[in-house]
Amino acid sequence: MSPLLTHDVPSGAAYSVLVRAGRVVRLTALDDGANCSTLLFAAHDRVDRLNVPDTLKAQMSARICAPMVLMSDRGLGLASVTGSSLDWHDAISGHSLDAHAERFGASSYGSDRNEWRRSARHGLLSELRKHGLGPLDLHACVNFFSKVATSDSDAGTLTWVGGHASAGDWVTLRAEVDLLVVLSTAPHPLEPSWRSGAVGVEIETGSPYGRDDPSMTFRDESARALLAAKEVFV
Repeated sequence: MSPLLTHDVPSGAAYSVLVRAGRVVRLTALDDGANCSTLLFAAHDRVDRLNVPDTLKAQMSARICAPMVLMSDRGLGLASVTGSSLDWHDAISGHSLDAHAERFGASSYGSDRNEWRRSARHGLLSELRKHGLGPLDLHACVNFFSKVATSDSDAGTLTWVGGHASAGDWVTLRAEVDLLVVLSTAPHPLEPSWRSGAVGVEIETGSPYGRDDPSMTFRDESARALLAAKEVFV
């Protein structure tokens, strides 16, 4: 079946899309080393938005992987990770700031045209403003296609894991409620060089699922989040 919508987001750019409940968002790395910093909002009231700390704590994880449920501030399931070619997507490093982009030297559209280096914050805010949102609506993101690990130092600081994603790697998210998805393809904040990649976005028709769905059976907390979303948004 052909996708309902396709859009390729160039490296270092940003994009937003409204997705109906039940549909599937497929993100595909079009280049090696792609990163996709992603925010999620319930489209109807935008009060419910992705809460990364609760998502990780409730599902006993330090990473995002299938079949986890991405939860809101109120514990509602916003989206389920229905599949992925990678077993690790970073959710603890946050998105890049202007200072991260500035490490690689001055850049502007006037001098660099489409190669203008912009942070994920710049791109995410540009997209949020299209929907009447702003800086106060920024929240912790998922960096799809990226991986970090603790270093060997006593401080246990985070270190970048290079070569994690290759062109063709993918992840699918099933929208459990009507969603506003906002993303940036700027490099990960721990990426040591200005190197990212384009990401393809496809919206596909989803299929009904029951209590034996992997996201329902993953953990009791995952099932509660999915059932709570149905109760609130039906």
